[in-house]
Amino acid sequence: MADTLSVQALNRATLARQLLLAREAIPVADAVGRLCGLQAQEPKPPFFGLWARLEGFRPPDLVQALHDRSVVRATMMRATLHLMTSADYAAFRTSMQPILDGGLRVLGDRAEGLDLGKVVPAARTLLTERPRTFNEVRALLREQFPDVNDRALGHAVRMCVPLVMVPTGDRWAFPRAAEFALADGWLGAAPAPAPSLDELMLRYLAAFGPASAADAQAWSGLPALGEVFDRLRPRLRVFAGDKGRELFDLPDAPRPAEDVPAPARFLPEFDSLMLAHSDRRRVISDAHRPGLTTKNLRVRAVFLWNGLAAGTWDIASKRKIATLNLHPFEPLPPAALDALSAEGESLLRFAEPDAKETRVALVEAP
Repeated sequence: MADTLSVQALNRATLARQLLLAREAIPVADAVGRLCGLQAQEPKPPFFGLWARLEGFRPPDLVQALHDRSVVRATMMRATLHLMTSADYAAFRTSMQPILDGGLRVLGDRAEGLDLGKVVPAARTLLTERPRTFNEVRALLREQFPDVNDRALGHAVRMCVPLVMVPTGDRWAFPRAAEFALADGWLGAAPAPAPSLDELMLRYLAAFGPASAADAQAWSGLPALGEVFDRLRPRLRVFAGDKGRELFDLPDAPRPAEDVPAPARFLPEFDSLMLAHSDRRRVISDAHRPGLTTKNLRVRAVFLWNGLAAGTWDIASKRKIATLNLHPFEPLPPAALDALSAEGESLLRFAEPDAKETRVALVEAP
């Protein structure tokens, strides 16, 4: 009989691996590797995600890692933008290709006349000349393929050509319209030629385990991972969840006691912790999960209390006064407000260093 892990036990195990039980003083690239990437659909959130996890983190630390190319921002899991170490991007980009190929299906009728055998080499030629924005790539490809929808041309390049975004001197390392470069040119080597799903799943468990095959599918966007876990089974420990689901884990991965304290933490929009499992009860209750995502599919910034998402937050700045607004899902105990206020003041000093006054305000949930 497999040992059963409670939701609370899963929470503490995942928080430990996500550097959310205690901040650690490790280099940015090491942290990004341990986290198996940070979702970076927008440039700003990963800076806040690393601040929540690393001791003494400063924005220039991530900017430098992007410029020295030890970390890249590129399309990966679920066909969304992530920060990855360069080594992990090279190792696992090919493993993501099935979900990227599937992303072409969203084009529907707009894909009429699209010939990847011609469009992909043409795009590579344009990007070999120099990095370009997607607006440039689409316009230049439209000159060569005037009968093909320009959005289809751009989407095909994004899904089928390994690319990285080029960092700049902007505050959050990327402008609104960033340039893209060929990954092999940027990194000096092409992505691995063959998928490496076994290693990718081991890395997933190290960052988010214990987890089920369905959890791994939700995180990656890849289908039918049960056969991968069956193949890995001799190398893994197998547990049971509270609903009888089979959960896999690395034998010597951290699994702290359920009563280990979990500090107050503020996570940014799109944080990977909130998106890494099919069953997300380890980080947010089913009752509160609908409040996590907006109507236009933005994943809200959340704060953690006792290890769980207890509400959302945002920052408003006016006349040099920066206010952190807390929107709890339900009333918070005084101890939570005290801890969140202290952590929130630190967050405001990080986010708004030029503010002359900072405030933490409790308001109704959105």
